[in-house]
Amino acid sequence: MADKVALITGASSGFGLLTSIELAKAGFRVVATMRDLGRRNRLDQAVAAAGVAAKIEVRALDVTQFDAIQDFVDTVVRDYGQLDVLVNNAGFAVAGFAEDIKLDELRLQFETNFFGAVAMTKAALRTMRQQHSGHVIQVSSIAGLHGSVTVSSYSASKHALEGWSESLRLEVNSLGIKIVLVEPGAFQTDIWTRGAVMGEQATKQTSPNIQRSLRMRSTIEKLPKRDPIEVARLIAAIALNPNPKLRYLAGRDAKIQLAMKRILPWKWHEKLVANFLKIDQAT
Repeated sequence: MADKVALITGASSGFGLLTSIELAKAGFRVVATMRDLGRRNRLDQAVAAAGVAAKIEVRALDVTQFDAIQDFVDTVVRDYGQLDVLVNNAGFAVAGFAEDIKLDELRLQFETNFFGAVAMTKAALRTMRQQHSGHVIQVSSIAGLHGSVTVSSYSASKHALEGWSESLRLEVNSLGIKIVLVEPGAFQTDIWTRGAVMGEQATKQTSPNIQRSLRMRSTIEKLPKRDPIEVARLIAAIALNPNPKLRYLAGRDAKIQLAMKRILPWKWHEKLVANFLKIDQAT
C-alpha cells in the first residue's frame, strides 16, 4: 500500500515545521510548503537531523495567491497519486488594540488566516471527495473561541475559521472527509517574534492605548510558553486517527481560558482579564 500523503502550509517554522517532521516519522509522504523558499533553512536542518529527507519535499506556496491554489493542489495529487491530509497552518497575528488597527490591516489578516485556509480546503475537497476519504486539519487557536486583548484581528480570523470549519464538517462528514480544528494556547513559536506584525498606529505615541499596550506587553512576555512539539504530535495523532473529533484544545492555558469564559459570569470574567493584563486603567 502506498504511503499516505500530507500537504502542510506554513512549514518554515513553528507548528508547520515540527508537524512536517512528525508526519514524516509516522510514515507520511509530506509536501511541506512555505511562501518564501529562502526561509527553508530551519526546516532543512530539522529534516536532516530527524533523518526523514526521503519523506519530505519542500515547495513554494503563497496561500493568498488564490487563483494558483487549485492548480498547486492538483499538481501535488498528480505527482503523488492521492492527498490524505491537509494541514492548514499558514498564518500570522496583527497586534494592537482594535481601535488602532486599520481596515487594510484587518483585511490582510483575513486573507491569510481565513481565506487562505478556505481556498486550500476547497482545492483539496475535489480529490478527497473522489477518494471518499481525507483529513483537513485547521490550525486555529484558543483565540478562535475566546476573544483576546490586542489581537482582535487575529481572533476574528480564527473565529471565522472555527465557524466555517464546523459548518463544513457537518456537510462533508458523511462523504468520509474529516474536518478538524486544533486550538493551541501559548506555545513558543515565531508568532510571538518574527511572525508578529504590529498595527501601524499601535506603537505610535499618539495612540490612546500606548501605555496600556506597554503594561500588557510586559505581562505577556513573562508568561510561560509551552514546547510546540506537543501540538505537532497532536496533529500527527489526529492525522492517523480514522475518526477524529471536531475540536482539540492544546495546552493547559487554553483549557483554563475556555473554562473561565464558560463558567464565570461575564462581568467577573472581563474584570479578571483586565486586571491580569494591566489594562484596567484608561491610559
